[in-house]
Amino acid sequence: MNLTDILLQLQPALISVLGLVLTVLIGGASQVAKQRFGIEIEARHREALHSALMSGIRAAIEDGPGAGKDVLISKAVAYASESVPDAIAQLRPSETLLRRLVMSKLLDFGVK
Repeated sequence: MNLTDILLQLQPALISVLGLVLTVLIGGASQVAKQRFGIEIEARHREALHSALMSGIRAAIEDGPGAGKDVLISKAVAYASESVPDAIAQLRPSETLLRRLVMSKLLDFGVK
């Protein structure tokens, strides 16, 4: 029996091992890609939500400059909900969290 005969007999086992190694490598690569792209998508949703909240605050202030703080908050949250529904669906922030975000951003506009 020579080397060629041995390789021919081991060929099915080597192919199986190679297939297993490739499967593990592809699985690991897909996990890394999923995690990386998932983080990037979440960051874009957060950015869109914060931008929509700021736009909602500006619009609420322009609509009723003398409106009370609660009215401004409600209008800003409603604006963001209509403006970026995908971001809200993906991030699933509570109403309380959205209101707190708006309250913190109102300080940037001088509303206390």
